[in-house]
Amino acid sequence: MIKFSVVIRTYNGEKYLPELLEKLRSQINTDNISWEIVIVDNNSTDNTAKIIQQYQLDWKKHFPINYYFESKQGASFARQRAMKEAKAPLIGFLDDDNIPAPDWVASAYTFGQAYPQAGAYGSRIHGDFEVQPPENFERIAGFFPIIEREQQICFNHGLSNRLGLFPPGAGLVIRKSAWDKNVPECLQLQGPIGNSLAAKGEDIEALSYIKKAGWEIWYNPAMEIYHRIPKTRFERDYILKFFRGVGLSRYWTRMLKHELWQRPFMIPVYIVNDFRKLMLHWFRYHNVIATDVVAAGERELILYTLLSPFYFWKNWIVKKRFENKP
Repeated sequence: MIKFSVVIRTYNGEKYLPELLEKLRSQINTDNISWEIVIVDNNSTDNTAKIIQQYQLDWKKHFPINYYFESKQGASFARQRAMKEAKAPLIGFLDDDNIPAPDWVASAYTFGQAYPQAGAYGSRIHGDFEVQPPENFERIAGFFPIIEREQQICFNHGLSNRLGLFPPGAGLVIRKSAWDKNVPECLQLQGPIGNSLAAKGEDIEALSYIKKAGWEIWYNPAMEIYHRIPKTRFERDYILKFFRGVGLSRYWTRMLKHELWQRPFMIPVYIVNDFRKLMLHWFRYHNVIATDVVAAGERELILYTLLSPFYFWKNWIVKKRFENKP
């Protein structure tokens, strides 16, 4: 019986996949764990399929590599496919630009056994930067994501619960039973589609359903991965586009925290508070927005969070008109 599945979601990942697979090949402390590697190719146009086929031919390990092609582009579609194909009760997700520590599989499996009420739990994520991050990067590091906290966190309690925080999708482990019983097959947020960054937040949406069903959500620093971040992700155009996508998802991820009857009352509260944040940010940083990429990214996040209800309402109207066409 497979006890743990490592899922790699990839789009045009031929550059990174070989090193990632070599790191998985050399995992330690897994002798008593029956596990597998599941690769979900999210409509790649490069040589991803050929690279995986070659690895499958030469793979001499007792844990198999299974390859699946998902033609529907979008991170949420890739994760849904992975949840269907993975055979284990615990499913750990790595992006193709992640590098796991030598004991990541063992640490992830051990935590899942020790905390049976954990519906999902995230990893400690170190940055592997191609170039030096911009000044004040620590203010936005968690969005990339870089998570360096040393203590375990249960997101069901304390400040993390009040702020509605969740671990990021990179290095995330999901308990299959928690997913199957609570996460809808079609999520509102599709996540990144190819190179598009519109309406991110698909991981928060899925974890919101799991948490609302009573499962615990954790952060486990014993599970460590490294996240490669190329210099292009620090360019101004990328950062602005990235935070627009994060902001546009905020309306829906916020509404998931509230009951249906509460949502109409909460919408104006959020709008007023976001407008207040935008004004405060402008007063503090308007003189440096043109040169400070971190401040510019924060402004885009707040602005597009403020606009996110109108973005979702517009899309809803367009969808209804399309459905009502004869």
